[in-house]
Amino acid sequence: MLLVMVAVLQYRWATELSAAAEVRIGSNLQSLMTRWHRDLYDELSAICIALQVGPDSGAHDAWNDYLQRYADLNRTGANHEFADGVNTSPALIRDIYIWQTSARAKPNLLRLDLDAKNLEDSSVPRELETLLARLQANSSNLGLSLRAWRFRSPSESEHADGGNQISSFGLRSNALAGWQFDQNIPAIVHPMVHHGQPFDSNTPVSRKAIDWLVVVLNIQVIQKRILPDLAIRHFGDRDGLEYKLAVVATGNRPALIYSSDSTFGINDIGNLDSTMKIFGSAADYVTGDFLQTANQSRVSQGEEWRNFSAPVWFPVIQYSSRDEPWELIVQHRTGPVTAIARSIWHRDLVTGGVVLLLLAGNMGLVLFASHRAQKFAKVQMDFVASVSHELLTPLAAIYCTGQNFTDGLVQTKTDSIAHGSIITSQARQLTDLVKQILLFASTENGTNRYNLRPLQVLGILQAVRNNIGVLVEGTGFDVEQDVQAGLPYVMGDLSALSQCLQNLISNAVKYSGENRWIGISASVHEVKNHRKEVRISVQDHGSGISSSELAHIFEPFYRTPEVVDAQIHGTGLGLAVAKRISEAMGGRLSVTSEMGVGSTFTLHLPVALNSDAEMASFVPQSI
Repeated sequence: MLLVMVAVLQYRWATELSAAAEVRIGSNLQSLMTRWHRDLYDELSAICIALQVGPDSGAHDAWNDYLQRYADLNRTGANHEFADGVNTSPALIRDIYIWQTSARAKPNLLRLDLDAKNLEDSSVPRELETLLARLQANSSNLGLSLRAWRFRSPSESEHADGGNQISSFGLRSNALAGWQFDQNIPAIVHPMVHHGQPFDSNTPVSRKAIDWLVVVLNIQVIQKRILPDLAIRHFGDRDGLEYKLAVVATGNRPALIYSSDSTFGINDIGNLDSTMKIFGSAADYVTGDFLQTANQSRVSQGEEWRNFSAPVWFPVIQYSSRDEPWELIVQHRTGPVTAIARSIWHRDLVTGGVVLLLLAGNMGLVLFASHRAQKFAKVQMDFVASVSHELLTPLAAIYCTGQNFTDGLVQTKTDSIAHGSIITSQARQLTDLVKQILLFASTENGTNRYNLRPLQVLGILQAVRNNIGVLVEGTGFDVEQDVQAGLPYVMGDLSALSQCLQNLISNAVKYSGENRWIGISASVHEVKNHRKEVRISVQDHGSGISSSELAHIFEPFYRTPEVVDAQIHGTGLGLAVAKRISEAMGGRLSVTSEMGVGSTFTLHLPVALNSDAEMASFVPQSI
């Protein structure tokens, strides 16, 4: 239950973190796009400010004043470098026209010719026909541009604002007011009060004679210089552009103005991270200082950063009821922001899943260790009970026999021999039990020191028979021995190997039940890498061992439930000691068993090499 709760909390945390990461990336992206937009406006506003169509809307300026300002801008801009590079304003201007619509006669188009340093009459270029016709139609009523802009002379403006008309740019705060943008050409235009008909600010708009200043922009400079520079400035790093971006003209026939990648453009509009309208409609128009307007644009939260409009300084001249603005479209190079946030979500889930798996694994290990500790404690208690019982039985026999001597019940020599035999056998049983426990303790802590040498198999078997012959013969067992002729010598410690086989034979005696037969066999077999081993097997026809118990019978103190229920004496150490001795000799111990048929324990010993000389002097001895 705890893990489920942690998993649910982890999932919710990963989901919220992914959403927060997406919002953070999106907010940062919107901030980059807004700064990109601000710098683009810097390029355009530099032209507007240089031409100085100020608060009086040109009421006190002659046409030659604009020609001189154009010449100054061209001369100063060509020789001056700003902090971020060369001023692009002169190159950005392709032509400047004055569209005279204030006269009652036919409107006249004047072009500011820098080379001739004069104003020349010009025919209407094809690309300007729609724009000029629209300006002429609106000359008597400026609409949104002048309705939102109150005419004031410079002295009136300074007096009204306490003389604080200078912005952080060092320009009048309304120096950009009145300019509009035509996205189709592109061009920026400004209405101007006819220079030859000065009037005060109280003159009704309908009576003011209006002309137009039209600045045609060089689209090639925008595409090849300004937009690439802005892309690198705001979206680039040491490895190149972090985002793919493009500027597109929307509408019935969308057009690509600029793209940072040849494969990125109009067709990708449906799969973008963010879209920003670069120029807005008159309804979105905000007058005032550039920086003040920029500060009014807040970074949106949630999903608003995906599609938004930048702050608007130049209202777009609309030719239809439908907005057809330029848009900046952006997509991260590694994929959509949603996919990036999704990868973060997957990564956090995987990390959390790994942590949960480790936690579950640790909990499992704790539970397993606890279960093993409980099981081991139970086994130890069973061992203590078994050893106590094994000690108590011979001690009781010795005590009773001694009591018989004390009570004078032993009168004859025959009785004395019989009672002495009881004491001797019980004492031997106690001695064997103590030796077994001490031997297990020595194999457990690794204090045993073995004298490995080449041994003859028949010599080992003879030593074993000398040690437990009394036990086997006294219980009426028939021992059948089958030893292959010409067996090679084996490496081992005679005392240890004898003890190992004694434990196996004692185990067979103990669990054979009423079938009093034990088979001992020895043979040589070839194993891996053409090496050989000798296998000594001890077989019985007892009750056998179930397959579920075979994996545990070599564990210390372990005794099968059937054995415990049958109250068969034992400590559960015999097989554990035999297994450890076999491994110390470089061999191993294996077992096969079938319920109701019997069991066969096999000792696998490596064959000794080059040992004939040593074996010639070997004499078996009992231990």
